Amino acid sequence: MSKAASSSIGYPRIGEKREWKEVLEKFWKGNISENELSTKLENLRIHNLKKQKEIGIDLIPVGDLSLYDHVLDTAVMFGFVPDRFHHQQGNVLLATYFDIARGNKEAVASEMTKWFNTNYHYIVPEIGPDAKPELTENRLLPYFLEAKDLGINGKPVILGPITFLKLAKGFDEKNFNQLLDKLVPLYIQVLQELESAGAEWVQIDEPILATTLTAEEINTFKHVYETIDNKLTSIKILLQTYYEAVSHYEEVVSLPVSGIGLDFVHDGGANLAALKKHGFPRDKTLAAGVINGRNIWRNDLDKTIGVLETVLSEVGKERLIIQPSCSLLHVPVTVTTEQELDPALKNALSFADEKLEEVVVLTEGLNYGRDAIKEKIKEQLRCREELLKSPAINSQDVQQEMERWKGVEPKRGTHFSIRQKIHEGFFKLPLLPTTTIGSLPQTTEIRQARQKWRRGEWSDQEYNAFIEDNINEWIHRQEELGLDVLVHGEFERNDMVEFFGEKLNGFAFTRFAWVQSYGSRCVKPPIIYGDVALTEPMTVKEISYAQSLTDKPVKGMLTGPITILNWSFVREDISRFDVTKQIALALQKEISFLEEQAIHMIQVDEPALREGLPLKTEKQKQYLEDAVYAFKLATSTVKDETQIHTHMCYSEFGEIMDTIDQLDADVISIETARSHGELIVDFEKQFYEKGIGLGVYDIHSPRIPEVDEIERNILRALKVLHPRQFWVNPDCGLKTRGISETTAALTNMIQAARQIREKETQKILVNER
Repeated sequence: MSKAASSSIGYPRIGEKREWKEVLEKFWKGNISENELSTKLENLRIHNLKKQKEIGIDLIPVGDLSLYDHVLDTAVMFGFVPDRFHHQQGNVLLATYFDIARGNKEAVASEMTKWFNTNYHYIVPEIGPDAKPELTENRLLPYFLEAKDLGINGKPVILGPITFLKLAKGFDEKNFNQLLDKLVPLYIQVLQELESAGAEWVQIDEPILATTLTAEEINTFKHVYETIDNKLTSIKILLQTYYEAVSHYEEVVSLPVSGIGLDFVHDGGANLAALKKHGFPRDKTLAAGVINGRNIWRNDLDKTIGVLETVLSEVGKERLIIQPSCSLLHVPVTVTTEQELDPALKNALSFADEKLEEVVVLTEGLNYGRDAIKEKIKEQLRCREELLKSPAINSQDVQQEMERWKGVEPKRGTHFSIRQKIHEGFFKLPLLPTTTIGSLPQTTEIRQARQKWRRGEWSDQEYNAFIEDNINEWIHRQEELGLDVLVHGEFERNDMVEFFGEKLNGFAFTRFAWVQSYGSRCVKPPIIYGDVALTEPMTVKEISYAQSLTDKPVKGMLTGPITILNWSFVREDISRFDVTKQIALALQKEISFLEEQAIHMIQVDEPALREGLPLKTEKQKQYLEDAVYAFKLATSTVKDETQIHTHMCYSEFGEIMDTIDQLDADVISIETARSHGELIVDFEKQFYEKGIGLGVYDIHSPRIPEVDEIERNILRALKVLHPRQFWVNPDCGLKTRGISETTAALTNMIQAARQIREKETQKILVNER
């Protein structure tokens, strides 16, 4: 009897309780050797392989557990090391690998940006004009052999050559095909070595196929994969796509590969419609991504079996692989460790292990019929219905507030040009005002204090006093440094989304549901399962206390509605836009509470605004309109003297400049330091009148920037921005940095700003005479 197979595209790296993070950070601190690091990571890889085998997965990925980032892995494997790290030919040292990601005393780290439309960050490959790719090592081969020793014929996973180059920077676009022609033979060598070792399948990820592509770009895929196919004999290539429907379905499924992986979850129905309309080649295997790899709700098994039955009308069982929609990198490891969740909610959840179990169940149902899994279908329906009975799901008050704003366009009461003059008189800031983005160093003592409070070892009074002591210390430290606009430091916050979710109705929280954001940085997204509402102030106590300690303005710090949405696991029974509006209305109330306490500089951060941008060009307009509406819904009711700030990360500002302008924030700060000033080019092309702070140094690296380096960054910005609109700030929050390095970096930043301020002020005075 012919049967469908089960597969995983990729498994979480971090471990059930962040073991991966722990071992990396111990190595970086010098607490363990390179050999010890290697051994501990080997143990974690083997644990993950065995677990997937025990669950019943047929095709288990290998090579998906990176030391930092899979894009960086690919760059290093093919010898793309920036010149400033002084690498010669051959194997890349582990120290060099981490220097590219984190920087060192002499060299800044490579740029980091969002991976497609997710909250994962990758290291952007830098490919100079004289780059000569070489295979420094076949990193997949030892991982394949490691799995083989366990009796697992694993499926090596590698980022495809076209997506890799599309994500890279530093070379002239007109040389793309020439560079690709140099790179493809190296991929062939990797595949041939795996073929010789006995690999049956290799998964080549080409998620760029899910973006809007031209016919010429599709022809490039055809050329590349024909070249690869002609050099292989037995090994089978699974060309994997995810996050959206593929562009040019007919051409993609006709590419000369053995299998095509399609996302049937985030495709908006387009992949399934194309399959029904055009069919599927009879000489290929279809890997159907039918389990949501980006959210944490149990799969609707009955509905998904229906989708798979539709697929079966075009693809025989023997040519069908069932798998998640994408790598499970984006979800936590297992629900089993969550002992404190409400049972109704916990039973409705599915993390990585549970999703793989669902893959196995669906494979069984497809192979042996619905009756074989009918009890599991009933159980899933029962759990879903139990959660929907929760009183938190639907709030009459929230629905009434939503109705009140229906059809109303939120809008500030006065134009920016008028507000700008009001703010100049109200705040009386100097030219090139200096500030930080929000968070200040969270030391071990702060984290330990929070844990003691959460465990009940400290009373509320003890914990609040500790937080106030830290606020007091840092307000005075900021004054001594000479910052013009201060922050309270966010010492009471464990995470910029989780903190707010804990104070809003409709959210739930986990203990161990961590996911990787970048490097060893992990986040624990809250779960939005019900209507979102604010019942009491969230931030007023700490911020008003900080303001009472100084005559300088202290910014109120909030996380914006789009970021809270994009960095949470979101309910699926109502639209994401409706959830966003609920969050925005809650923030609107919080802003009014801050204004009542005379906080008139309020930052509503939207670092994840661009992150949620659809991959398809035709879907982006609606998303951006919804984002603007939500931000303005949160901020448009403020008084004229209140200055609204926002902060964005990795925004590729030029692509969404109109949208950012429409937010109508008075000041925006953008993370730019790792892009080495490239964003400034956008301002050479398009006028922007509002206040703006382009991050003048990189906070993701422990490296302390020199004064002249910061001066160069500021002066380059001032070539296209007026000094009256420019703010000087780091490129992101300082939570992850140490006190000494933060103090040293801010000292240099303030010195650079003052030196330039004096010169620019004289220029303005001369021009105004």
